[in-house]
Amino acid sequence: MKPLKRIVLAMFACSAPIVYAEPFAPLEPLSAELELGVIAITGNTESTAVKAKATIKQDFVAWKAKYQIDTLYKRGKNTPDDETTTTAQKLFMSAQGDYKLSSEDSSVFVYGSYTGDRFSGYEYQNTVSVGYSGRVFADEDSFLDYSVGPGYSFSQTDDGEEDETAIVHVELQYEYTISPNATFQQALSTEAALQNDKNTRSKSETSISVQLRDNLSMKAAYSLTHNSQVLDDKKNTDGTTSIIFAYTF
Repeated sequence: MKPLKRIVLAMFACSAPIVYAEPFAPLEPLSAELELGVIAITGNTESTAVKAKATIKQDFVAWKAKYQIDTLYKRGKNTPDDETTTTAQKLFMSAQGDYKLSSEDSSVFVYGSYTGDRFSGYEYQNTVSVGYSGRVFADEDSFLDYSVGPGYSFSQTDDGEEDETAIVHVELQYEYTISPNATFQQALSTEAALQNDKNTRSKSETSISVQLRDNLSMKAAYSLTHNSQVLDDKKNTDGTTSIIFAYTF
């Protein structure tokens, strides 16, 4: 397991020098979206929470990169005596570097992710994958992108039990411009295990963003996380409804 951990750490550490290396001059300045909001959650716990997310992108002549950090912290009543306690503490990080091919909107990618969820029963759930990215279609108002490729998933429970499996990583991103001030987005991803007795983890996020002024917008989103294999007393699906303020620059 230690070599696999080092692979994930190396991907995150090495991605920055790769995308900033000469002679790749940036096509546009660094772009980022910062989100902060209050959410209501159903699933393994019932409570309110604060959610923060940062998405950073950069586009170069031959490379493009995307980094994401998503955190959630909840306090609520989840005990027989109704004491207020911390009921969720999650951290998700991912990095993807794409090398552009000759055809428009196509590339080969390297992807790595880390998930730490204090109350899931897992110490960590990590994924690495490589593959091909492309665009299914695009017009003036919408586009649909995809990424697909083989990979590897490895995890460790709170009890120290380790597990690993080969996967297929698939991701879809759809965006539709409703009006100059409103945008609809649908993101789907899955890390499908190639063995029947291993966990397949899938995610979905549906959102509508409305621009309030300049770089400030409000986003309403509903996200789902599904695990085909879960630990005892845990549910397969967690749902999250959020109202978020987003700032882009």
